[in-house]
Amino acid sequence: MSCSLCEVRKEKRFCPAIHGRICPQCCGEKREVTIDCPSDCAYLRQAHEHEKPRPMADLDPAALFPAVEIEQAFLYQHEQLILGLSFALANSVRRERALNDQDLILALASITRSYETLVNSGLHYEVPSANPLQQVVAAEIQKMVAEYRQLEQQQVGHARLKDSEILKALVFLTRMAHGRTSGRPRSRAFVEFILAQFPEKSGVAAPEQESSRIIVP
Repeated sequence: MSCSLCEVRKEKRFCPAIHGRICPQCCGEKREVTIDCPSDCAYLRQAHEHEKPRPMADLDPAALFPAVEIEQAFLYQHEQLILGLSFALANSVRRERALNDQDLILALASITRSYETLVNSGLHYEVPSANPLQQVVAAEIQKMVAEYRQLEQQQVGHARLKDSEILKALVFLTRMAHGRTSGRPRSRAFVEFILAQFPEKSGVAAPEQESSRIIVP
């Protein structure tokens, strides 16, 4: 039997994405490029296990917001903020299963640019994405920020969270996303990493429990 894709080489493995048998070469070349691989594919997981992290030097510096400095102390002091934003990303993916790494990165970049403009000029400038999937991500992040500030108000009597702190947390997540994705058009490596931090069995995806996961330090 020949490969269902190239129709030249011999098929040797079943592809759950196309529900057919393909050759190892097509699997390797088309994986997360033209094939929308499911996360539970054994060959995809095996490839991710042997895949080296993308060197930051190979990425477009502008995409990493180089003007924003993030100190180690910031990550420690604002761990709960970063966790809250990460949880918002996980929530987005669970509500829209079609989201992939590229969607999350583009949504993060758009929101981060808005906060960068707000911090540097005081102007709230936001260009809504035409992509409905990315709109879901943006809405979840803004919802989480609002809940975080509301909890601060309840616990300490006033909201302490600064826009500059949100900016740094978003830049941190954006850089992490670029470092963890394979860079292929349909990669979900970063998506799977985020989901692994908040397993469904823990109940964190339930809407009525979302605010309880955001703990103000």
